[in-house]
Amino acid sequence: MACLVLNSLSCRGSELLARKPSRLRHALRRSGTCRVLAKAESAGDGKFADYKPKTAFLFPGQGAQTVGMAKDVVAEVPKAKELFEHASDILGYDLLKVCTEGPKEQLDLTEISQPAIYVASLAAVEKLRMTEGDEAVHKADVTCGLSLGEYTALAFAGAFSFEEGLRLVDLRGKSMQQAANAAPSAMVSVIGLDAAKTTELCEAASKGVGEGEGVRIANYLCTGNYAVSGGVPGCEAVERLAKPEFKARMTVRLAVAGAFHTHFMQPAVERLREALAGTNVVTPRIPVISNVDAEPHSDPQVIKDILARQVTSPVLWETTMKTLLEKGMENSYEIGPNKVIAGIMKRIDKKHSIQNIQV
Repeated sequence: MACLVLNSLSCRGSELLARKPSRLRHALRRSGTCRVLAKAESAGDGKFADYKPKTAFLFPGQGAQTVGMAKDVVAEVPKAKELFEHASDILGYDLLKVCTEGPKEQLDLTEISQPAIYVASLAAVEKLRMTEGDEAVHKADVTCGLSLGEYTALAFAGAFSFEEGLRLVDLRGKSMQQAANAAPSAMVSVIGLDAAKTTELCEAASKGVGEGEGVRIANYLCTGNYAVSGGVPGCEAVERLAKPEFKARMTVRLAVAGAFHTHFMQPAVERLREALAGTNVVTPRIPVISNVDAEPHSDPQVIKDILARQVTSPVLWETTMKTLLEKGMENSYEIGPNKVIAGIMKRIDKKHSIQNIQV
């Protein structure tokens, strides 16, 4: 129920709470989001409340990585090469070598892929800067990222430095990998169903499995493409029921370490909270839309709280994109490896102009 309610947030959370206060507050309280929204309504977090987007920079998340990425950009863009060299000094291993040479099994590790995508995406910003000038970079008046990409968006918007963001992403990846190793879990992409039907599928799959092994929608990407996350038995039940019982077109088991954006990642939350407490976060220079509630935040403490919660909260990407479009977004750039976000956007609005700056 909480996931379904969260997916309906197509306007400001406070407005929705005003319309249906009891049902929504109950669902948000159960999901752990009520406290975030309460803080978001505070006087110190309203700077971007009336934002009017025109050009968005969208940053990819885990899964966008491919062996060979960043090879060309570091050869062509000196500042991109500097970012990778600096990142390797901080991380203690040759990040560029893993990106360009693999092996794939190493690059796909959560603790490696997350810093790799973060650095590669910011290198792509430098590619845009070199090819089209500072004006093209400064044209962005709103930004967001898919799961991990939210950290890249915050770094781009100046909420924290490149170095601080990299350390957070490194810790996030390692903590999520450890959480995944501690308890078997999985993710499955469900193709061909809307959000309501996918939620019904999750409820049916969860009925026949043990406590804590159920599933829920973890990534609301677009109608017809939702990622379900939870215990292995629950994911197996989704795969078993999706086509014959719910008429899904197909399911795809995702090549990830575990059930991201569910309670399985809870062990990572406290480690992130501790790291965020010691991180210098400031108000972003442009709105950064949160995965947790599809809203921009300006209060550094709220941003920290949301980033900690993000690893166990559903990703409201579909709501975010629809809200940006409704508010007047005219064009967008997907900045970073692959074309995952562009593919999702075309499912949401095939007429929207989105340009890829790849590495």
